[in-house]
Amino acid sequence: MSTTTATVTLADLTRMLRESAGEEEGVDLDGDVIDTPFMELGYDSLALLQVIGQIQREYGIEIPDDAVVDAETPGALLALINSGQARTA
Repeated sequence: MSTTTATVTLADLTRMLRESAGEEEGVDLDGDVIDTPFMELGYDSLALLQVIGQIQREYGIEIPDDAVVDAETPGALLALINSGQARTA
């Protein structure tokens, strides 16, 4: 039995942000948002928790809550999700 870990992309993340919390007026998630703080994009910690839950369900990845707090940008969150800190459940 082999385990394959899917990589979560920026497109995946922005799709889940839209599905979980919508998109702020005036914010273009299709733009270069990889290093833009979530707060500037209009997403608070509750919205991020919803997205993390969706990632965990869709990808079977367990993401430590304390690590999520430090991920302030989409790029930092993707690095966390796709690194060894997140593990498959």
